[in-house]
Amino acid sequence: MALSLLALVAAPLALCAGCVAEGPPTGTAGRDAESGDRGGPGPSSAPDEQASDPVLVEPFEDDFDRAELGPDWRALSPAWRIENGRLCARGAGNRGVWLRRTIPASARIEVTAIAQSEDGDLKVELWGDGASGATRATYDDATSYLAIFGGWRNQRHVLARRDEHATDRAEMLVDPRSDDPRQHPVAVGQPHRFTFERRDGRTLRWEVDGALLLEIVDDAPLRGAGHDHLGFNDWDAPVCFDDLRVEPLAPRGAPHRSPSRAN
Repeated sequence: MALSLLALVAAPLALCAGCVAEGPPTGTAGRDAESGDRGGPGPSSAPDEQASDPVLVEPFEDDFDRAELGPDWRALSPAWRIENGRLCARGAGNRGVWLRRTIPASARIEVTAIAQSEDGDLKVELWGDGASGATRATYDDATSYLAIFGGWRNQRHVLARRDEHATDRAEMLVDPRSDDPRQHPVAVGQPHRFTFERRDGRTLRWEVDGALLLEIVDDAPLRGAGHDHLGFNDWDAPVCFDDLRVEPLAPRGAPHRSPSRAN
């Protein structure tokens, strides 16, 4: 498997595509001892449950403006909840929440992400299996691409394939003194608009607030059965997500479809 890593920048950045893994996931080493059940297997869905998820053939939107998570979502931890019209979690231990839709290999995904602490750690899973979460402290066996904004206690932004500690991940180091706002740490309570797009089935682009942050080109792309779901994840920090839109990228000239709404 060949994975090309790109980060388009306007000025020289502290960028590393081959860094040594830090150890525990997006928390700190000390938290492993405090985390209790986070080092062991977490709750999971029935092996074939996600196989019956509806295929997403039109745009899907969810503003989370309700009291309960609802039938469109599969949560692997009770930490996931609706709070003030947002999807939120704290201390999920890398056991995420998956949208019960099968998404195509080419799609655009937009979501607003908000950190509720100085730790940052906003995490999205893209093209995963729709059912899996962490089974041990280090999340190195994901089924998805992992986008982490302000990870490792707000020290880096990462786009990785299946292993958030992988040495071939795309990465941008946080520098609060940088003139490039993309390198700034995640601010508490500040909404950030994430846009993920994979148009050719192999090039994954991640924009934050309209600016390209990271991009990977995967010669063995995650797609098809087992790699066709979207999810959100969290290790320890309090985080929230809002105003989700998922749009299949149809061929040019295809008729426009109105978005469906979450139940």
